[in-house]
Amino acid sequence: MTITGVLTLIAILASGTYLQLSVGGDLFNTRKQQVLADSARATNAAQRLLEASDAQDRVGFNALVIAMRSAIRDASSSQMIALQRMPNQSFSSEAPQDSATEGLASGVITQDLVEMVRTGDESQYWQSVTLTNPDGSTSAGIVVGSQLTFPGSAGTYGLYIGYSLADAEQTLTYVQRTLLVTALFLMVLLGLLVWTIVRLVFRPIHVAAETSRRLAAGESDVRMPEQGDEQFDVLSQSFNDMADSLQNRISELAELSQMQQRFVSDVSHELRTPLTTIRLAGDVLYGQREKLDTTAARTVELLHTQVDRFERLLTDLLEISRYDAGSVTLEREPTNLVRIAEETVEGMASLAEAAGSDVRLIAQGGYLDAELDARRVRRVIQNLLGNAIEHGEGKPIIVTVDSNETAVAVSVRDFGVGMTGEATLRVFDRFWRADPSRKRTIGGTGLGLAISLEDASVHNGWLDVWSAPGRGSSFRLTLPRKRDVPIGHSPLPVVPADEIDTDGGGDRR
Repeated sequence: MTITGVLTLIAILASGTYLQLSVGGDLFNTRKQQVLADSARATNAAQRLLEASDAQDRVGFNALVIAMRSAIRDASSSQMIALQRMPNQSFSSEAPQDSATEGLASGVITQDLVEMVRTGDESQYWQSVTLTNPDGSTSAGIVVGSQLTFPGSAGTYGLYIGYSLADAEQTLTYVQRTLLVTALFLMVLLGLLVWTIVRLVFRPIHVAAETSRRLAAGESDVRMPEQGDEQFDVLSQSFNDMADSLQNRISELAELSQMQQRFVSDVSHELRTPLTTIRLAGDVLYGQREKLDTTAARTVELLHTQVDRFERLLTDLLEISRYDAGSVTLEREPTNLVRIAEETVEGMASLAEAAGSDVRLIAQGGYLDAELDARRVRRVIQNLLGNAIEHGEGKPIIVTVDSNETAVAVSVRDFGVGMTGEATLRVFDRFWRADPSRKRTIGGTGLGLAISLEDASVHNGWLDVWSAPGRGSSFRLTLPRKRDVPIGHSPLPVVPADEIDTDGGGDRR
């Protein structure tokens, strides 16, 4: 509609300008021809009167000028008359004085017109001027000049007759007003027409867009109604067929997903009974390992370790299956993040000491309670700290806690092997390991970071990572203070301060 309106306005302006110029030019030319004919007639009448006169003195010439003005007024339609003696003539005391009526007495007659009348070969010359009306207003006009020869020693005079074009200006103004009203009417009419057509044409498209939006919002049973038009009904039918196909496919995928999740959950539950039996038997053997020979004792120790890992794996699989099924419910309560971090660091102190790592806790903030699921937050910090101990190569580990008006955050920084950019992008994938050949010292299941990411997401929080080969890694968990208040920004940077001060290298996610 905007493009149509702009193009229409340009077309109307162009055509209106052309019509205005054309009408104005025709009016001026027509009026000019009338003026020239009128002036020629009046000049001839005046010259005949002069030729028939025998005036020889000033009194006679003055009477002759009065009679000549009367003849000019009778022979023309103008009352504006000026009489000027041509320059470069010998002085004559009998010659009448220059005179002009009110309309031509204010310097309207230019020197150029006077010179053309004096030296030209034509019988009359004209010039466009601005005339002052009796009421003080101004209007366009034409002054026509011609020569008159007085009898005796009076010499040659220039006769100038002024004609007002006020009537032509009024006509042109009326035409302009008519064109403007017509243009406005056409714009409104065309706008209404285009608006009506656009609504008729785009109404089915708006219906399709609204139906698509509702489908995307999860209303799988919504369909496009028929529009009463053959072409649009074909579109509606095709769209509805596509929606039916998508709904069937989504239903199939949802059913398969539920079956898969149910299978994982059922298998995990079913495995717990034999696992419990194996665990009890293994504990008995593990308690009697000192009475066994070396090979059998080593076998019992391996069995005990793998049963522990198998039990943790079943627990993680059950947790992942709950996330996949969307059945996770948070048990929010006022939680002190600094307290959780302290308890986690103390609980894993022996493991860090065995690995040769010194774990330091820096609590800059986070002492005020936040609405969190303490069990899940503790699990995330345990996973992050366990990874830092395993990959920290015995170097210090820094755990930092801070907060701001909308969020609380904890970061775990190690100075170990680090990861490449490609590894950083996959670090939260299930069962993925950056270095498969690396020995596990803690016995992780490969699901810890994946579950940690889910725990952060279910809180509407963030879990970010920065890492660089040979310079270590930094994981940052950011959680909202209130469940309905979004995080403005994290109180902790994902890139460690020591890396920002150097070159800011590494990869982040």
